[in-house]
Amino acid sequence: MTLDGKAALVTGGSRGIGEAVALGLAEEGADVALTYHSNKERAASVVDRIKALGRRAWAVQADSADPEAVREAVAGAAAEFGRLDILVNNAGTGVLGPVGDLTLEDVDRVLAVNVRAPFLAAQAAAHHLGEGGRIINIGSCMAERVAFPGGSLYSMSKSALTGLTKALARELGPRGITVNLVHPGPVDTDMNPADGESAPMQSGLTALGRYGQPAEIAATVSHLAGDRGRYITGASIAVDGGFAV
Repeated sequence: MTLDGKAALVTGGSRGIGEAVALGLAEEGADVALTYHSNKERAASVVDRIKALGRRAWAVQADSADPEAVREAVAGAAAEFGRLDILVNNAGTGVLGPVGDLTLEDVDRVLAVNVRAPFLAAQAAAHHLGEGGRIINIGSCMAERVAFPGGSLYSMSKSALTGLTKALARELGPRGITVNLVHPGPVDTDMNPADGESAPMQSGLTALGRYGQPAEIAATVSHLAGDRGRYITGASIAVDGGFAV
């Protein structure tokens, strides 16, 4: 197990991609903390599955739009495990629609969750990460290619992670910490199911002609988190089935 003895925090780790990432890291040997927004029962289920793998697990309710909740989640994870080696900034939100219909509240919420929270979590985690530390941000294929209208706010927020990733990689590199960005394509989750109304259109925009599975995103995250990813930093990696081709 390549992550044996490591401790990770996955934001938004109770469902979808975050759930798969949390379980994938645990399968590689890491103890895993996760944040969730509202579904305590689902978070508890992920915790139980991590513990069944023989790892320690901890879940905390945290709204990523709340700056203090973000900081406290990082501090709590480090305190729970006595260390923090991996941060996965996965929690996100999206509001799609014509630019003229988007409200100020929409803008503030999306930027708070998708941009400010990853920055604050990385800032807080940097105090705990040592040599071999990892920060992995979860972006979106829509940061690379906006293939249909209505994505201005969401795409803007995910594009900001490219600058954050590159800048942090440069700043934290001398400490032996890597920072990378994973851009998922259409992925089969409860928020964007493969049998949803827009699924045929989204599948058709990929080179492979299908949705991805959360575990396929998690596999790349686990690689970046482990020793095999030690010479990868500042990178934006598309795991999108060829959406951005």
